[in-house]
Amino acid sequence: MPIYEYLCPTCNRVFSFMTHTVHETRLPACPKCGSADMRKQVSRFAFVRGGAPARGGAGPEPGAGDGPDPLDDPRVEREMMRLMSQAEHMDEDDPRQLGHLMRRMSEITGEPLDGEMEEAVRRLEAGEDPEKVEADLGDVFGDGEPGDGGFGGPPSYDDGLYSF
Repeated sequence: MPIYEYLCPTCNRVFSFMTHTVHETRLPACPKCGSADMRKQVSRFAFVRGGAPARGGAGPEPGAGDGPDPLDDPRVEREMMRLMSQAEHMDEDDPRQLGHLMRRMSEITGEPLDGEMEEAVRRLEAGEDPEKVEADLGDVFGDGEPGDGGFGGPPSYDDGLYSF
């Protein structure tokens, strides 16, 4: 049975849900606050003995249609692992590297950048200060307060496993 991770923006917490079908299209409710505004996450990757990557728990986006989820492709998983390894050595003071990381993640996952995020990434790639970009575009990077649709920092992870 697949396990999917969903973020509750209200609680700023990620919950794991086990389903009985591979292509789950419903969204679960938050086990903590009951919110129906859950957002599917790309699962953190794990390794098993021998160093082989374990399968991520990400599944299709609700309403994404039929066909395999590109995030389940081992090539995509390898590219994401390579990108995360590169990100560990990124110069945090270089907006160009941040912009490149964000664009590359979009390319690897096949998730297009929306209009504002595309502009933000383009400006970062040009070397603009991230604080200026955010001041001009608003909370495009999702740094708002929990409960306002943004995130007040990295989410916490719930230890439970829920069924839906």
